[in-house]
Amino acid sequence: MLRFIDAGESHGKVLMGIIEGFPAGLSLNVKLINSDLKRRQGGYGRGLRMNIEQDKVEILSGIIAGKTIGSPIGLLIGNKDWTNKQIKQKEKEDFFTIPRPGHADLAGLLKYGFGNYQAILERASARKTAMRVAIGSVAKQLLEYFSIYSYSHVIGIGSITAQENTLRKIKKDIKNIKKRINQSQVYCLDTDISEKMCQEIDQAKKAGDTLGGIFEVVMYNVPVGLGSHVFWDRQIDSCIAGAIMSIPSVKAVEIGNGLKSAQSRGSLAHDAIYYQKSEKVNDSNKPNFYRKKNWAGGIEGGITNGEEIIVRAYVKPIPTLLLPLSSVNIRNKKSSLANYQRSDCCIVPAASVVGESVVNWEIAKAFLEKFAGDSLREIEDNFNNYQKRIKNC
Repeated sequence: MLRFIDAGESHGKVLMGIIEGFPAGLSLNVKLINSDLKRRQGGYGRGLRMNIEQDKVEILSGIIAGKTIGSPIGLLIGNKDWTNKQIKQKEKEDFFTIPRPGHADLAGLLKYGFGNYQAILERASARKTAMRVAIGSVAKQLLEYFSIYSYSHVIGIGSITAQENTLRKIKKDIKNIKKRINQSQVYCLDTDISEKMCQEIDQAKKAGDTLGGIFEVVMYNVPVGLGSHVFWDRQIDSCIAGAIMSIPSVKAVEIGNGLKSAQSRGSLAHDAIYYQKSEKVNDSNKPNFYRKKNWAGGIEGGITNGEEIIVRAYVKPIPTLLLPLSSVNIRNKKSSLANYQRSDCCIVPAASVVGESVVNWEIAKAFLEKFAGDSLREIEDNFNNYQKRIKNC
């Protein structure tokens, strides 16, 4: 069973992660992990902390001569801001007594009985997603070995949304799609819309406000049969939705045409099935059964069906505002404006990188559950035998 545990606070010394159940024999590229970490720190609308931290991962265990050995993989990301925070620790004790609406501040301090919310913000902070990205990047390298690829992109920020027809045309060019995303300051595929999104962010920032939006994760060449209809907690859509919802500020998840299908008749909401026998041993993990549409987003009955997995996440605006909302001082119970701390204006592009990482992790978990083995060679044999079987169906 593939699993991970992570630890570390926003202003703590380090972020730590341990991956257990990863097979032996995979060459891990640290540069690719660091590239994903850098993308998480990017995106138009980010705050000052991105000028302080330059996230890089250190692999502490589970690797010999660049390859995994089957033992737990230990990961470490240092916090440069830890030293700065230690210097500035002379802040008044009552600074953290006015909880910020939209954060875990009030609920957390009431739950644990703290006198202020400092201990809550340290772990509730989105800073911890840096390790989630590193861990997901490890999973992504395993999937890419089996020709399972992914990308994430922003389709909406504030009131600006990319047109679906335009995105559909762009998505046909898979080879250049990541390059096009990275050329956008907001990780959007539509160049014209990217500029409008940046303008929207500028206007919100000038007003002392923040913006949310929508991002999409796409995975292609995912084999049919990952997940299960048998138990609720093994349904792959349930696992993906839970992982996406664990990202700070995400408030809703959609798989495929989830929202539109709720407003459609059944005849327009489901994907007709077709069959075409192919003798080619190509680079596709798909069986001979296929669908011309993919309204289901690659998942039916909690099981991957061989089509692209499409997941959308809806991100709320950052609740730390330059012009703060009303709150209450937990000590004297008097009304007051919420505290303002260093924050971003828009984190949707960064959240898209986190989203891609957590989806890769969930797919990797299901993949190893289906094609279990202690070594890469054993998993590859199981996978190839399965592919031969479903090709003959």
